[in-house]
Amino acid sequence: MIYLDNSATTKPFTEVIESFQKVSERFYGNPSSVHQFGTDAEALLRKAREQAATLLDVSPEEIIFTSGGTEGNNMAIKGIAFAHQNRGKHIITTQIEHPSVLDACKALETLGFKITYLPVNNMGCVTVEDVENAITDETILISIMHVNNELGSVQPIEEIGDIAAKYPKLFFHVDHVQGLGKVDLDFKKSKIDLCTVSGHKIHGLKGTGLLYVKRATTLFPLFHGGGQERGFRSGTENLAGAVSFVKALRLIKEAQISNKMKLKTLNDKLRNCLEAGEEVVINSPVNGAPHILNFSALGYKPEVLIHALEEKGFYISTKSACSSKDADESAILTACGFGFDRSSSALRISLTYENSIDEMITFCEAFHDVINSVLK
Repeated sequence: MIYLDNSATTKPFTEVIESFQKVSERFYGNPSSVHQFGTDAEALLRKAREQAATLLDVSPEEIIFTSGGTEGNNMAIKGIAFAHQNRGKHIITTQIEHPSVLDACKALETLGFKITYLPVNNMGCVTVEDVENAITDETILISIMHVNNELGSVQPIEEIGDIAAKYPKLFFHVDHVQGLGKVDLDFKKSKIDLCTVSGHKIHGLKGTGLLYVKRATTLFPLFHGGGQERGFRSGTENLAGAVSFVKALRLIKEAQISNKMKLKTLNDKLRNCLEAGEEVVINSPVNGAPHILNFSALGYKPEVLIHALEEKGFYISTKSACSSKDADESAILTACGFGFDRSSSALRISLTYENSIDEMITFCEAFHDVINSVLK
């Protein structure tokens, strides 16, 4: 079996599973309890927060542990909207965001907020000029993803951050779920106020992640209760989840450093092999994220190819996992200006440092065999 759907989810590292089990067995006290079991759990949670902060080069008090990307995005967008609506009710985002961002924005529209959905070019990127031109006196938030989960396009986050910083009442949120561990992002240099990351995209466990909240940034909490996580996220902390997430974060950072060019090498090999077939058109930009390759097999139904490849032991996807069961056409590719023939036949391969060149060669051979054997 060759798994090539790592943008949907990754196989957890063995060390991550072991850390979750160890903490669950030995540190099952409630961090809010005053007895020894509780204080031991609280100390471990504090240590995990400090380690996460060191790995991300931020302060420990800026780390809020969450259940993953969807919660983090909702916490950031709705939290800013509700806390700062007296200063303005305008939010800027793009047409190619993850559903957890787009749907959160659509929900806010029903409450009287105005959302600007910026267009992208044929490489899936917004222009810095469009972002700046969209800002009004009512704008309180810009929310733009770092790496697109379907196409792999990388947004000019640092330049957008420079623009956002010119407006004191405006906050800048970045969905960094797909970029973490693959494409560098300096939170401070990019002047980011809020940033979402997820555990199961970096060989961590599902249901883990964190939201970076820059010091002095105020949010209206989605959860009210015991006041955990600085009051932003009430509820008994998932200690084992937090510790295992930090373990995954450390391991993916180490993998990124020790395999600096590996993902690009794998991506280039795939691109060259697939382009050899006349029926294949590459949709991902050449300078995009190294772990994502989106392409269209013109005239073929994506589901047919996916199942045919699965029978041969290969696992890829069509669109993102969060929208793969929707209508055939990719909204992301349509937003990029691609025609129906490309947007309705798109496939996505997403890689990890665990993949190899031999797997890329084997996949390409299998793919061309499948193309020659199935009907359009």
